[in-house]
Amino acid sequence: MNNKDLLSRSLKSVWHPCTQMKAHETLPLLPIASGEGVWLKDFEGKRYLDGVSSWWVNLFGHNEPRIKTAISEQLDTLEHVMLAGFTHEPVVQLSEKLGLLTGLGHCFYASDGASATEIALKMSFHYWRNIGQPEKNQFLSLQNSYHGETIGALSVTDVAIFKDTYAPLLRQSAQMPSPDARLAEAGESAEAYANRCADFLETYIKQHHADIAAFIVEPLIQCASGMGMYSSVYLKRAREICTQYQVHLIADEIAVGFGRTGTMFASEQSNIKPDFICLSKGITGGYLPLSVTLTTDEIYLAFYDDSVARGFLHSHSYTGNALACSAALATLAIFEQDDVLSKNQSKTTYINNQISTWQGLPIAHIRNQGMVWAFDVQTKNQQFQRDFYLQGLAQGLLLRPIGNTVYWMPPYVISPDEMDFMINTTKQLVMTCA
Repeated sequence: MNNKDLLSRSLKSVWHPCTQMKAHETLPLLPIASGEGVWLKDFEGKRYLDGVSSWWVNLFGHNEPRIKTAISEQLDTLEHVMLAGFTHEPVVQLSEKLGLLTGLGHCFYASDGASATEIALKMSFHYWRNIGQPEKNQFLSLQNSYHGETIGALSVTDVAIFKDTYAPLLRQSAQMPSPDARLAEAGESAEAYANRCADFLETYIKQHHADIAAFIVEPLIQCASGMGMYSSVYLKRAREICTQYQVHLIADEIAVGFGRTGTMFASEQSNIKPDFICLSKGITGGYLPLSVTLTTDEIYLAFYDDSVARGFLHSHSYTGNALACSAALATLAIFEQDDVLSKNQSKTTYINNQISTWQGLPIAHIRNQGMVWAFDVQTKNQQFQRDFYLQGLAQGLLLRPIGNTVYWMPPYVISPDEMDFMINTTKQLVMTCA
């Protein structure tokens, strides 16, 4: 097998995601042969540092032996059984652990983040219907929010390139001002701006709460809109407002959960408990598809009835897959075994110290939250995103700018030497491509 052969076969048979396929007439696919740690390797032996954790899923590096062993051992006993009418040890154990970590009750499983969002929206809608308030059926989200691309998830997403084409299919929702600190007035602190956005949210919910089922929010970082980071005070205020006016708060932690923001879950930094939490991406360390929606006992009990129609009749064939659950259990175990959150703090400090010495670069809004860094490049290069990506690959660094926003979201196992390579190569790329 070689790069050219696999590339040709892929173009003839695979429709790649989030891609204008015609672009691959001039923008080659990159066939990957293997991975090890933070590195991906092509068929010619060239390595690429995976600075985006393979779309934010890979927490502990490629070819991680403990996760591989857990999957292999599970293969010897049970690969999958339908979760309707059956159960198994990995899904029960995982549910118990996630319940302890989040303070929420029952877990409902699916295979991807958008499905977790769909489940939370449907559960909220159905809850209000079950308790005799069917008029509470509207949803709120933030401006520039991203929650997935299935029909329900896209209805609360506010990224035009994903949403506009499908607008006629979507249920209308209302978008609240984003607390993204980049949008603050000159001289206004991130916290002051977050409070100003929360004031608007409170005014809106006070006027419309009789019709609102839930407010869905990405805690601390709006990733797909260019790593927009905001003060934790906003989440605290949102929880208080939603509680006061009986509106569910859905925390979409699909991208930011499992240590990415510095705590196991981003919501912890505001000391809040949402009514729903959506998890995916890093839950299996990047090994197998899995997502989960957790909710409160109060919401769960609203579905507990003799009537089948009052139950939550949502399903996926691979719900609670035993192999995926075993990978998730191994992932959670690594957090404990390796003291991951503490070690990540040291890596965050190291990278922040390195980039604090940057001078003379055409960049603005350097920002950091846990193991996520971002900055905005001031450039007139209309092809900046493409040029940066391609020249990065040429130098052995995989980064995918979002517009003119360059970000790092590396696997947690990145070493000091690898951090230096990522930082120094990025600096060179900014100077070259801007």
